[in-house]
Amino acid sequence: MTTPAQISDAGKHSLLRLLDENFEKPFLVIALLLSISLITYQVLFRYIATDLLGMAGSTAEVEELAIYSFIWLSYLSIPLAIKNRSNIRITILFDALPPRWRNILWVIDEGVFLVFAVVLAWLCARLSGMQLRFPQYTPANGMSYFWPYLVLPIGFGLMALRLLQNLIRQVRITGFRDSLIAVAMGVTLSAPIWGQWDIGIIAALAGTMFLCLLLGVPIAVALAFSAMAALYNSEFLNVSTMAPTSFAALDSFTIMAIFFFVAAGVFMGCGGISRQLVDLADLMVGRRIGGMAMATVITCMFFAAICGSGPATVAAIGAITIPAMVERGYDKRFAAALVAAAGSIGVMIPPSNPMVVYGVLAKASIGKLFMGGIIPGVLTGAVLMGYSYWLSRRNGWRGTAEKVSFSRKMKVIWEAKWALLVPVIILGGIYGGYMTPTEAAAISAMYGLLVGMFVYRGINRHNFFSVCVECCTTSAVIIFLIAMASSFGYLLALEQVPESIAKFILSLSGNRVIVLLCINIFLLIVGALMEPAAATIILTPILAPVAVKLGVDVVHFGIIMTVNLAIGFVTPPVGSNLFVASATSGLRLEDIARAALPMIAGMILLLMAITYIPAISLILPNTMM
Repeated sequence: MTTPAQISDAGKHSLLRLLDENFEKPFLVIALLLSISLITYQVLFRYIATDLLGMAGSTAEVEELAIYSFIWLSYLSIPLAIKNRSNIRITILFDALPPRWRNILWVIDEGVFLVFAVVLAWLCARLSGMQLRFPQYTPANGMSYFWPYLVLPIGFGLMALRLLQNLIRQVRITGFRDSLIAVAMGVTLSAPIWGQWDIGIIAALAGTMFLCLLLGVPIAVALAFSAMAALYNSEFLNVSTMAPTSFAALDSFTIMAIFFFVAAGVFMGCGGISRQLVDLADLMVGRRIGGMAMATVITCMFFAAICGSGPATVAAIGAITIPAMVERGYDKRFAAALVAAAGSIGVMIPPSNPMVVYGVLAKASIGKLFMGGIIPGVLTGAVLMGYSYWLSRRNGWRGTAEKVSFSRKMKVIWEAKWALLVPVIILGGIYGGYMTPTEAAAISAMYGLLVGMFVYRGINRHNFFSVCVECCTTSAVIIFLIAMASSFGYLLALEQVPESIAKFILSLSGNRVIVLLCINIFLLIVGALMEPAAATIILTPILAPVAVKLGVDVVHFGIIMTVNLAIGFVTPPVGSNLFVASATSGLRLEDIARAALPMIAGMILLLMAITYIPAISLILPNTMM
């Protein structure tokens, strides 16, 4: 018989489990809705209250609150990403090792992340304490910086707690003996740091970063931990500067655009818009030879104009089109490979998250980058459609013979109108001069949420909470990478590393054709090994100055870099589109990658054309802006 004490203990355990699973989530949903609503209000106030009604007023306070809400949700989302082990990392060594050594590496990786999180939590707690003793005030709202800064010790503290939970579970799996081996390896490898060996800032920075990346430490942590090691071993710099830098890196209205575009993509994918786009594309080309394959590419291009993410495009479209293609007789490996390749268009056609990151780092116009990506994105779609047509004709994959009535056509077009309005809102708002990219992103996110809830009804009371959390955790992994790379980038600039590398490259050859070819080969290799957002953050400060000194337009080079790294979405071993397509189709990654090889070859040929014919990228920005 169950005693009252046992019932009480069970209730406590149930409550603790509930808190463990959901503690951060209510704060994330509130901050998400608040930030989107505030920027939407800012746009509406400007055009309704100010321009239409002639009211005087400023929205600076609203914008500041939106930015702080964004920073809070970004740092509070990372503990959930840690819990699910969804941070971006390089896993080449990890994948090559037997299970025992994989477990040992997990202990090392979680341990490095834990040490980093604890140190940052302590430094950030000191920073918040300083704001209590010597308060500074925000420029718009006049609140003490203590409140915005408070997210740093809370966020890093929660990260440390989640990491400790992971580490305890991992030690149980790994075993006490192998866990001791992991600790010994970690202590030995970090000896130059804690021993404060006189190895110089650059050696500490580069050595720690490459070692952490090799071991599979999340890229964001590898960058920040290497900066921490370099600062700790510096005679004239202090590691405490990492605390305010972690906040200042995200205190940016422009960077918010990445979060809003991701949120818009998630809302629209979950809301049901992807189905309407597939039906429309199928209506356009479905009856032709290779019709469903070409419809898949067109749908990916439509969705690319909504979300700005490659993997999100594959996830939203692949779940619908892969089964549809198989049902019509297409080879399943080809279907999965095509979705993976077409998903890469998600970062070429605006909006594009990597372009936002590049624009911030290279100080290039994000509006011009967006405009410059349209033709390369459309040409990539044309290349994939051409290959699909050729292969379909060869294999006898024909479109449906069913005739579509006029009324049916009108119905499909009418049902897709809500989806087709999104690019109009984003691009029309930006290039019409009505909104900044960040404002257009926030409006599209609000639009996607409302359409998903009240029109297509894919978002409802049963999944609303989980969809909002997905928006936060999906974007936060990229945002955290930007924040943690800030100290790394600061040290690179301080030591003039980009300038030194630029001089070295140009000393090898001053021929623009040869240097751009070498950069392309290098980026293709990096794209196969590293997630595009991470590669953009690390390499833009290094390669952009080289391109500028060669006389390459900074916008043109941004398109070259984006297309290069977009191809990396489909190239193993780290091609994230391949992993999503594999999960969606149930096929092995190797089979999908093999089927994608001809598509990758076509995309590389197009990349060469984009590289050496600047007009492909620059004709729209130069004529329309």
